[in-house]
Amino acid sequence: MAFADGIADFRSDTVTRPTPQMIAAMASAPLGDDVYGDDPTVNALEEEAAMVTGKKAAIYVPSGTMGNQLSIMFHTNPGEEILAHVGSHLRSVEAGAPQALSGVGFRTVSGDGGQITSADVESAMSMVGLYPRIGLLAWENTHNLSGGRVVPMETMEATSSTARKHGLAVHIDGARIFNAVAATGLPADRWAAVADTIQFCFSKGLGAPVGSIVCGERSAIDEIRYLRKRLGGGMRQAGVIAAAARVALSERDRLVEDHVVARKLATMLAEQFPNSVDLPSVETNMVKVEFSKVGVSWPELSDRLDGAGIKTSAPRGGAWRIVTHRDVDAADVDRLMSAVT
Repeated sequence: MAFADGIADFRSDTVTRPTPQMIAAMASAPLGDDVYGDDPTVNALEEEAAMVTGKKAAIYVPSGTMGNQLSIMFHTNPGEEILAHVGSHLRSVEAGAPQALSGVGFRTVSGDGGQITSADVESAMSMVGLYPRIGLLAWENTHNLSGGRVVPMETMEATSSTARKHGLAVHIDGARIFNAVAATGLPADRWAAVADTIQFCFSKGLGAPVGSIVCGERSAIDEIRYLRKRLGGGMRQAGVIAAAARVALSERDRLVEDHVVARKLATMLAEQFPNSVDLPSVETNMVKVEFSKVGVSWPELSDRLDGAGIKTSAPRGGAWRIVTHRDVDAADVDRLMSAVT
């Protein structure tokens, strides 16, 4: 299922191309001006996303980063801190946006697989007064830097309950929340119920070309809509891209297929290179490889992969991340393994 140019791209699930169904929907989408609330395709997408997550309203935004930052702006005040995992995307991979845009810092924890516990909340809140106030608990599920791990529902429920007892708002960076749904069988509204707002991306595992969405209570989304204007996020005739997002959302159940392909790759790597992959941690569409166990230098392997028409990201910090999605399949895994071995 490689791209038309013969390339199998395992760098990220953001690299997918729009499907014929998405292109047809984009070409025929009824349009209006979304800033005026007049784009029927965007309005339909927002209604569908709110329904799927069990929230009252939603707002379409250009990117997951913008969705996270709008949520932070809404939930926090300058000078406060966000309680988050040290490896969370909104802290580490959004170019310092929380500090620059909202004037907030971070109180971090380093639990396994992106987990934050009730004890972490209690410990952090015991320092308020001496340390800055904390205004928000931020989750990421699935957790990217841990290799697509799923933060368990029972952990999120217990910790969010403790956070709310201390008056904290709760946000989920659910860029890949439907991978958590596919991995556990628990519906999206169950995950979203543990938070006040949830952001998820259409342009990652769901496979649409552009866009993310924030879901929450209507009063929260009304204010976030105002804040979106401040960041320049009004997209006018956005139904052109929202149409593809609607198709992607309707096909979300297919994410299980990506997990099967990732498990195949992880198993083959573990068999070929013992101790290179922790198989129990391969829960969704990412395979995290300890590159030193592969036994070849990156420049050499990079040349082999290029020759086979395979793209992957270079290892970082000793970890080689390989990501599956709708545009790679089992045959592409075989091609990758042939190049590696």
